[in-house]
Amino acid sequence: MEDVLRSLGFLCLGSRMKRIGEQLQADTQRVLDRLDMRIQSSQYPLLAALDRLGPLPVGELAQSLGVAQPGVTRSVALLAELGLVEVNPADDDQRRRIVSLTGNGRRLVDRAKQDIWPSIENAVADLCADLSGPLLGQLAAIEDRLAETPLHRRAERVAAP
Repeated sequence: MEDVLRSLGFLCLGSRMKRIGEQLQADTQRVLDRLDMRIQSSQYPLLAALDRLGPLPVGELAQSLGVAQPGVTRSVALLAELGLVEVNPADDDQRRRIVSLTGNGRRLVDRAKQDIWPSIENAVADLCADLSGPLLGQLAAIEDRLAETPLHRRAERVAAP
C-alpha cells in the first residue's frame, strides 16, 4: 500500500512529523508501562520543565514547553490528582496559579532521570544514528527504522551509559 503522506513530500511534512511523534510517544509509553510508571509519556515534558525551571505559573509552564495553555492546565490537573504536582496561588497575585513538584513528583522525576530518560534518549539517538542528507530522506529513514524496530524495543537493547 502506498504511504500517501510520504509520497506527498513537503506538502504533508507536518502530518509526517506528527505521525513520527505519536509513534515515539506510544513506544515510550510501552517502556513506562513495562516499568509500571503511572503517568502518560506526554506528561513527562511538564515534569521535566518543573524539574529544570522550578515552580512556574501555568502560562510560563506552557510557554516553556511551546504548547497551548489549556492542554497544560489539563495535564496539571491530572498530575495534581496523582499527587505529583501541587498548584498554589502566587504570593503577589492570588489569580496566578503556581505549579510545583510534590515530594512524590520529585521522587518520580528522580527515578525517571536515573532509570528511564537515559534509556529513551539512547534509543532515539540509536534510531537517528547515521542519518544524513535531505530532510525528507531522513524522515523516511526514521519511519523505516521505527517500522523495523520500534523505540520501546530499542530502549531494551540500547543500554544507558
